[in-house]
Amino acid sequence: MQVRIATPLFSYTGQREYVEARGASIAELLDDLDRQFPGMRFRIVDEQGKLRPYIRVFVNRTQLMRLDAPLQDTDEVHILQALAGG
Repeated sequence: MQVRIATPLFSYTGQREYVEARGASIAELLDDLDRQFPGMRFRIVDEQGKLRPYIRVFVNRTQLMRLDAPLQDTDEVHILQALAGG
């Protein structure tokens, strides 16, 4: 499925906004992304296996917080990262 990647994570994808990945769940999708782009999963998921507070995952325009949420091959996945500054 096609995955849209947040701009702050472009350094992992070779500056690509859209990448292809597979998985029956968000967790499996993140594992596949990490196989293709080593280190990316750690930027998205913390040591306890939860999404980092500044990361949002949307599937078909619906925000999902559970990594075990199921995915279909036709789903549209967006991984967004909040930016902060002062």
